[in-house]
Amino acid sequence: MGSDNSSIKRESIVVCDLSATIDHCPTVIEESLCGLQYKTPYFKASAQIVMPPVPRNETWVVGWIQACTHKEYYNTYGDVGMSSWELPQLREGLVQAISDSDGVSYPWYGNTTETVTIVGPTSKPSRFIVSMNDSFSSHVTWTLWISGSNTPLLTNIKRDQSFTTWLVALNTTSREKILLHTIKWRMRVDIAVDPSLPLGSRARLVGRVHQDQPRVLTQIEPIPPNAMRGPNANEVQVLMWRPRRGPPVVVIPPK
Repeated sequence: MGSDNSSIKRESIVVCDLSATIDHCPTVIEESLCGLQYKTPYFKASAQIVMPPVPRNETWVVGWIQACTHKEYYNTYGDVGMSSWELPQLREGLVQAISDSDGVSYPWYGNTTETVTIVGPTSKPSRFIVSMNDSFSSHVTWTLWISGSNTPLLTNIKRDQSFTTWLVALNTTSREKILLHTIKWRMRVDIAVDPSLPLGSRARLVGRVHQDQPRVLTQIEPIPPNAMRGPNANEVQVLMWRPRRGPPVVVIPPK
């Protein structure tokens, strides 16, 4: 079934109320004996949809699909080196984006508030809301596992990630996709650490306090094929140790 004879056209799906925001608050830092924990503000996206009547033998899912398009995440340990969470395919430019699905609900970001399924036949339009949220919560150790000592050495945490998020209606039988909106957003974390200071006063947020707000694009971007299927970003990420001197080491390989 092509889009020409499809019962549902893009023009017949109404998006009444689209919002995309990042909470206007700083990243929160907590220090404990085992390390530094940080939690970024939330990216939130929501849309109210009116879907036309769906014919018999058709099922449509409407919801959010997200892909990571850029990732830099470095934890620096003085002049010894840095640990780095990396997406090798993205780093080497082999792909434009990597699925940020929960790893179960491909291609969707999740399957609770993120999607709604409409099974035909429906006699009247369906009105519903789909929403999602995303934030980073991470734990970074003070000490270096390779040094064998308990001396705190962490001096900096730098993270910069970009995402593209699509609002999509998908016909589960024909696999026809109708792209409704494209959103671009970015989250940056920059934390300076003075390991010589007492616990509880080592870390401070540097650079920007608030994140840039997401952009809802006027033109809809196509979804790269690998953003529609596995593996997802969590499965392909690698933890590297990149010493100041000597070759890099893979600490945690991809799943």
